[in-house]
This record gives sequence, C-alpha cells and structure tokens, in this order.
Amino acid sequence: MVLATTDLCDAYMDDPAVEMRVANPMFRDYGGRRHFHGPVTTVKLFEDNVLVREALSQPGEGGVLVVDGGGSMRCALLGDNLAALGRENGWSGVVVYGCVRDRVELAAIEIGVKALNTHPRKSVKKGAGERNVSVTFAGITIQPGEWLYADEDGIVVINREAEG
Repeated sequence: MVLATTDLCDAYMDDPAVEMRVANPMFRDYGGRRHFHGPVTTVKLFEDNVLVREALSQPGEGGVLVVDGGGSMRCALLGDNLAALGRENGWSGVVVYGCVRDRVELAAIEIGVKALNTHPRKSVKKGAGERNVSVTFAGITIQPGEWLYADEDGIVVINREAEG
C-alpha cells in the first residue's frame, strides 16, 4: 500500500487527534524503493555505525530505522552491505541524518534509503551510541514506535499508523 506524504498531510494536518510532523526538506533518496513506511526504531550515534548493523541484523517487520548521526558529513553510516542486510531482515527503509556510501549499489537494493549526502569513507566501529531513544533533527522530534512515511516529496511522522 502506497500512502503519499502529500495525502497524509491533507488528511491529518488539521486533525487534533493526530500528532503529525513534517521533516524539513534536506534528505535525498538513495535506495531502490522511493515509497516506504513503518513503525520507527531509532539509533543515536556519531560517526560509528555498529548500532546500525545491530539494528538491521534483527527482524525489521516492515519498520523504518531512523539513524541520528548528528548530521556528520565526515563518513558514511550505511552502505550497500548494511542496506542489503536490512532488506533481507524485512526492514522497509532507513533514514540517515548523516551520509551513506555505495550510491549506485544502494539504488539497486529494494529498500528505502534517505540521507543527507554520500561520503566514501567508512565509519569507526566502537559501538558507541544509544538505541530506542527520542531523536531530533530536520525540525522534528521522532519517538520509537511512531510511524514514518517517506516518498519523493518528503518525510512525515505520525504518532500512530495512518489509515489508508
């Protein structure tokens, strides 16, 4: 089922029973899937993608991994191997507030990937960071368990699953 972010904004923006937020337009599409949505799992880290691998190694059950990488432009937090791992484990998509790498290969993997930019350098592997915490970037705060909807027009976060 495809739920367009524009339609979600039209349906829910003025509904007082729904907490809806729209991310500032700063993300680019890199994955093979442009429309993706699901319940949110979060990781918060800086230039270290061990928690990204750990999360994508677990069953995604159609969820979206939201990676708060502090907006770093000094290394990539996701590449083709981790994206393929996420797809194999049932993740719908990954949103990275930071960089990704392997742009051409990512485009061939059937998973949604949004990030700020690309960078060829890999991250460190120390395992520092937090999982399933509130993250704030792009003008919004995202909580684990909320629903994220993404397409070519942007990213919308809602406190519950949207009716389609």
